[in-house]
Amino acid sequence: MSAQKTDWNDIHVAYTVARHGTLTAAAEHLNVHHSTVLRRINALEKKLGTTLFHRHARGYVPTEAGRLLTQVAENTQNEFDLLLGQLQGTDAELSGTLIITTVNSMTENLMPLLADFQHQYPQIKLEFAAEGRIFKLEHGEAHVSIRPGKPNDPDYVVQQLGEYATTFYGNRTYVEQHGLIESLDNLDGHRFISTIESYSIVTFMKWMNEQVPTEQIYFRCNDFTGFVPAVKAGLGAAPISCWLAEKHSELIALTPPPENWNYKLWLVTHRDMHRTAKVQAFTRFLKEALPL
Repeated sequence: MSAQKTDWNDIHVAYTVARHGTLTAAAEHLNVHHSTVLRRINALEKKLGTTLFHRHARGYVPTEAGRLLTQVAENTQNEFDLLLGQLQGTDAELSGTLIITTVNSMTENLMPLLADFQHQYPQIKLEFAAEGRIFKLEHGEAHVSIRPGKPNDPDYVVQQLGEYATTFYGNRTYVEQHGLIESLDNLDGHRFISTIESYSIVTFMKWMNEQVPTEQIYFRCNDFTGFVPAVKAGLGAAPISCWLAEKHSELIALTPPPENWNYKLWLVTHRDMHRTAKVQAFTRFLKEALPL
């Protein structure tokens, strides 16, 4: 049988095995039994007359032929995902589903705004995804991204929403026991909250990593979402966005916001979806609703 008649499903299985490295992981991703994956791989290699994978105890590693096939398969999958993303963005009416993504730490700030938006546009259904990874707008994973970091993809439409201050906060008990931070050059007597990972790409975390002695960090969270509850519980002082801190009367600023800790917030859309009615409605709403 010629390679031209090869089933795309077999190629997709090979691509999935190459991505995940084992039959078991690929089978779980495809929601089939691992024997089905093995059968398809063996059948594809027989049709093509070449070996696509080196079999090792720890998994499957593509041969040169396997790398060539999976690269073409990946390009095809990306084109297909892009098409789906474009089709999902063709709604002309203020209805359908709008997918919004952001970082975890923005959830509390944005949730009331999303409620206000839906009150204004009740026919638009919202899907909200807040997590560390950056969603691929070009693949239709989301229609709008709200993020602190500015992307440089030429296919993205990037608009600045505002610039926001950050400083150290503690609760009332903390201030009574440790006082305010009189100067960032003198942190003696203070107990700090930080993250488990370094997050040095963030300005204030880079400063903490370089300036706060490790022995003065008494509590660590997996990400910034833990800072507010940890400060409210009295576990120490943490850098928190002033915009977020305003929502919690228990939080007390320990020092004026350092100017170089300011962060910019960006609204990002893909050019193929930017002009759709629902994206335009959300963009206009957000620019008017956000504090500047």
